[in-house]
Amino acid sequence: MQIEDSKATLKAQEEAAERVQPIYTYVPLRNDVLVQQLFERIDRLNQDEVSEQDKITIYKEEIPQRINDFVNNFITSNKNSEAYPPELLEEMKKVIEQQTYRVPEETFIKIPRLDTEEINKMKSVARDIVSRLMNEIVDAQTARAKVAELVSTSSLNSRTSREVVQELVRLSITANKFYNEVATKEAKVEARENTQPVFIKQGDILVEKGQLITPELYEFLGKNGLLKDEITYWPELGILLFSLLLSIGILMFIRQSDMNIFKYNNSQILMLVLIYAITLITMHVAGYLQTEERIYVGYLAPVAIGVIFVTLLLDMPLALFNTIIFSILSSVILNVDKGEMFDFRFGFFAAVTSCVAIFAIHRASQRSTLLKGGIMVSLFGALSVLIMLLVHDTSWTRAESLYALAFAIAGGLLTAVLVIGLMPFFEVTFGILSALKLVELSNPNHPLLRKLLTETPGTYHHSVMVGNLSEAAAEAIGADGLLCRVGSYYHDIGKTKRPIYFIENQNNMENPHDSIEPKLSKSIIVAHARDGVEMLKDYKLPKPIRDIAEQHHGTTFLHYFYHKALRQAEEQGIQPDFTEDDFRYPGPKAQSKEAAVVGIADSVEAAVRSLRKPTVDQVESMIEKIIKSRLDDHQFNECDLTMKELDIIARTLKETVMGIFHSRIEYPEEMKKDKPEHPAGFKKNGRRRTAAGFQ
Repeated sequence: MQIEDSKATLKAQEEAAERVQPIYTYVPLRNDVLVQQLFERIDRLNQDEVSEQDKITIYKEEIPQRINDFVNNFITSNKNSEAYPPELLEEMKKVIEQQTYRVPEETFIKIPRLDTEEINKMKSVARDIVSRLMNEIVDAQTARAKVAELVSTSSLNSRTSREVVQELVRLSITANKFYNEVATKEAKVEARENTQPVFIKQGDILVEKGQLITPELYEFLGKNGLLKDEITYWPELGILLFSLLLSIGILMFIRQSDMNIFKYNNSQILMLVLIYAITLITMHVAGYLQTEERIYVGYLAPVAIGVIFVTLLLDMPLALFNTIIFSILSSVILNVDKGEMFDFRFGFFAAVTSCVAIFAIHRASQRSTLLKGGIMVSLFGALSVLIMLLVHDTSWTRAESLYALAFAIAGGLLTAVLVIGLMPFFEVTFGILSALKLVELSNPNHPLLRKLLTETPGTYHHSVMVGNLSEAAAEAIGADGLLCRVGSYYHDIGKTKRPIYFIENQNNMENPHDSIEPKLSKSIIVAHARDGVEMLKDYKLPKPIRDIAEQHHGTTFLHYFYHKALRQAEEQGIQPDFTEDDFRYPGPKAQSKEAAVVGIADSVEAAVRSLRKPTVDQVESMIEKIIKSRLDDHQFNECDLTMKELDIIARTLKETVMGIFHSRIEYPEEMKKDKPEHPAGFKKNGRRRTAAGFQ
């Protein structure tokens, strides 16, 4: 923003006009002809039969008058000439009269005594000297000072001849370059017009602290609208009511929608407020850079940043609703025309870029997707600007239009940079586990997954299989399948502390549980959930991952070790000093659908793996039995799984298991031909491979 300083501009114009030098115009007077006519008149008069005294009298009157007649004749002949304005001709007459040379009296006495031969010599010399000296003369006296030297060096020998020539030449020499008032005034006007206005730029200090306000300064401030005659808060009240209206709209949308993101705590609401704050700040920064001359700078505002964060961290429907809100806000904030409340150009631009951003990144699983989304925002933002330039009648120049397109492209790239930079802040501060973070955690090079692979390869394979099963089941009921997959990778990480006590890691070795007490075996088995949570905390994995590791077993019962303890007590003839509750996992029960699904998939995978030659009927029966057992054991009481969703989970797990173990599953017809050597799921020593306590 800049304000013209009219007083300083006027001063600069006057200074420019004062610097203009006076303009002089050359007038080509034929003074050589004048001096020639003088000598011709002398020659004629000297030949007449007139007394010498009469000749002297005639010369005294006629010779000076010849100069006036010469000037008047020139003025009369050029009176209507465009080359010589009247003011110039008047100035010429005045200057010549002021600089008129007065011929001495003795010269007039000498002239009648000249004969024709002398006059002819004198005429030639005089004319030559006048021609040489009449060269743009402003002051005739300067040129006349050179006459004596030129005459003395001429071919004239007679003293009288030289003196007469000298005086008549001086008389004939006049100024021929005169001050042109009209041209000078025009030059001054042009200088004033070409003077650039003096502006007071934004940031310049107009009034120092403690400075006395003079009447001139007060008038200047008033003319430029920098004085407030009356303090009014109506605009602020209007903005407040406008903000309240938008806030009510957001709350009503959340209230009527099926979103449950605000059900458990207020952190998501705080995060939404922060997203709004960041979006509004970036809009205001772009608005601050705008001026009436550079309105196109508003397209630099990353207006899509808010809906991108809402899409990635909260919910896509909420992001679509916020598109409307941010479009309205951008049309208000980026509007430089204070006579109007909204500028539809920026509202349309924000709506297009926001919608494109949502659909470009709503399934983002890699950081590079955000950059691709930013490029899409750039392209469609530039397209929206181009559409408005073509449809809307605008006075923008070609350069301004190109600037608008360039700023729209830069705004999309700036959006991607800000989102990539701020995403880790939101993930860490609010404990948000975005799809991008989940994909990073699923990288096999993560230290915990490498530890799981190298120290417990059986558990690692089991975790990968559980991930496949749980992801398919979760997606079938609308839960977070990616969270289930990644949570499954880490759900048994606690087994790395005592790997040989878990059946999947016992390759060609005796089972260590055969030689220890059932209670100790139980303690070792149930400890893997607690150990896993501690390890995940040490590596700062997000809470949803830790919750799956802690809750995937819930409070399930370890049948195998309980019955083994009962059998040992019976063999020893003592009364059992334990109950079933002593052989349960400590919990807690699954608090989310994802934790419950991972727990079911964990049991299903272990059970199917324990079958030597599973059939479709066995798999289906086993899945239903596992789900029913957990349901009867009230393991789903603290999560919001419905019976319909459990049926969907069972069906999805069966289809997925059949796909994974297709080469191993036998169909009923094959079972008749090939019966197992040992009961399905048991080793030679009679222990079941899945076993309640071996998972």
